[in-house]
Amino acid sequence: MQDRIAVIDFETTGMSPAQNARPTEIGVAIIEDGRIVERYQSLMNAGAWIPPFIEQLTGISNAMVRSAPPVAKVMGEVADFVGSTPLLAHNAAFDAKFWDAELGLLRRRRSQEFACSLLLARRLLPEAPSHKLGNLNRWASLPDTGKAHRALADAEMAANLTLLLASRLRERYGVAEVSHAYLCGLQKLSAAKVRALLKA
Repeated sequence: MQDRIAVIDFETTGMSPAQNARPTEIGVAIIEDGRIVERYQSLMNAGAWIPPFIEQLTGISNAMVRSAPPVAKVMGEVADFVGSTPLLAHNAAFDAKFWDAELGLLRRRRSQEFACSLLLARRLLPEAPSHKLGNLNRWASLPDTGKAHRALADAEMAANLTLLLASRLRERYGVAEVSHAYLCGLQKLSAAKVRALLKA
């Protein structure tokens, strides 16, 4: 994959900004020329309480975010770091909601589309027993990037998965140019249409 893509992952206090959930950590892995070339990671303090079950899942405690930089500072930094680079996340519907909500609080707006490695994996790796990120990572024998449910580890996992999907498109299906725009188009098709397209 030649395209420069920013693969992002949020850890949060809940499922949706619509339910007053806020981010606690963000990780970004930028891929270009078939590898991860840059990274960004930070905890952030949005003044939101982390429920015990989320703390258990992520290992991110209320004490950790209390001493973290303010959410506005982190989101401003990460938005500048990403710039107009195309975006991708695993289950992008989740991360895009937080990205848009937090940028909105800074009176900023993204201009680029999100690709989704979850949707793409369902279409291109139908034989995988599970399409959860950690399970896919183990099933495909991708590099161990660290503790799951930490933002940078998950962003790197999704980045490695995206590179695997791109190589499968090239090697198995002969797709010469695997761009971010191509991935965004592919994820909008049904699994049956993707199979038909790639056999053509």
